[in-house]
Order: sequence, then structure tokens, then C-alpha cells
Amino acid sequence: MTMITIEIVFAAKNTLWQQTLTLPAGATVQEALEQSRLFHDHPEAQHLAVGIFGERCHQDTRLQAGDRIEVYRPLVFDPMESRRRRAAHRANQQTKSTRRRTLSAAARMVINREG
Repeated sequence: MTMITIEIVFAAKNTLWQQTLTLPAGATVQEALEQSRLFHDHPEAQHLAVGIFGERCHQDTRLQAGDRIEVYRPLVFDPMESRRRRAAHRANQQTKSTRRRTLSAAARMVINREG
């Protein structure tokens, strides 16, 4: 019987859980998860979405040698909203630094008198 080696990863709240398994060729994601004991160590992972190398898949997906099954926790924030906030923060910082380089009215008057 041909065997394949796969990896399972789950980013729990404060730790990274991972395990390498050797399974018979043709094994499914569900079989790998059951054999890994992930649900024993992290029962909260039981009904979460899964994927292989970042692509969501179903529990009945057949595995290939070298696959990495990823168990996805729900997002606690909206990634697009976070990007918008970071962009606004960067724009605000750039505006502040530009203001610092701008001469005050008094400084401009002194320069104009000397020039």
C-alpha cells in the first residue's frame, strides 16, 4: 500500500498546533483530522473551515503527498477595515510630517526680509 505524508496546522488562540502524519494514499481531509487527534486537543476546532495550502476545501477532499491541511479560526476583525485604518493612519502621519517641514508665517517673513 502506498503511503503519503501530510501536515496539519491549527493556530489556536495562544499556540500553534501542528502534526505530521503518514496516511494511506487516497485518504481524505476528514480521515487525517480524525487520526491527528486535533479535535481531542482542541475541541473548538471541530466545526471550523479547512483548506489545503490556503485554498478552502471540503472534508471529503482526497489528499496528496506533501499537502498541508490548515484549520481556520473565524476572523475577529474585518481585514478590509483594518487595511483602511492603517492607510488612514499612514496618511495622517505623512500629513503631520509635511506640516513640520512647512515654515511658519513668522519664519517666512524673516526669510523674505533677509532675501
